[in-house]
Amino acid sequence: MNTNKNSYTIIYAAVMVVVVALLLALVSGILKEKQTANVELDKKKQILSSLNISTAGQDAEALYNQYIPKAIIINYRGEVISDDRDKAFNVDIAKEMSKPLEKRELPVYLATVEGQTKYILSLRGAGLWGPIWGYISFNEDKNTVFGSYFMHASETPGLGAEIATKHFQNEFINKKIKNAENKFVSIAVVKPGQQAEGKDYVDGISGGTITSHGVDVMLMKSIGQYENFLGQVTDGGTAK
Repeated sequence: MNTNKNSYTIIYAAVMVVVVALLLALVSGILKEKQTANVELDKKKQILSSLNISTAGQDAEALYNQYIPKAIIINYRGEVISDDRDKAFNVDIAKEMSKPLEKRELPVYLATVEGQTKYILSLRGAGLWGPIWGYISFNEDKNTVFGSYFMHASETPGLGAEIATKHFQNEFINKKIKNAENKFVSIAVVKPGQQAEGKDYVDGISGGTITSHGVDVMLMKSIGQYENFLGQVTDGGTAK
């Protein structure tokens, strides 16, 4: 072949473009799989954190499988519509909460800690500068908080970002979401020094009033959509 011809140059360039495109697609696919795996692992760490389980220096995947053997999807009536653990894990709670309540598919993670069943619910809301989210776990009575985890996208360091600290999250332990009449009232997040009538409450973040209010609203709306499920308990405190 005469390599001096224009046709050769054009064919060579075309082949190189195709080869480079294929290589880029291959690398992109490999990186996407790795990124997806990292996102999933981080989510499992967050869920475990809501159970007060540290994954530092440990195999988070193994811990997740050990403590959370089951996950389900329910509707707003509290009815189980799927017991596919992987499908429940992949539910996008932000997307679901954008739907009318009656059309939502809500994930519930069932954990076993020291022989006791814990129920973990997904949370999603808005802070001052962007989305906030998290997980909250309940004891078998579906009322008493066992643990919680909150995270944010872009709250102010030292102020609203403090919702991601254990100091703030630990305030919720042993708080109840139902009042004396067994009605769902959530847990209030109030300005330090203030109180909330008729419900349990925690102190908000000093200087992070808007983010604290965002957590308050997030708890009310996110947990509230599970209200019928949370009401399904027997006299012994075990879920029906």
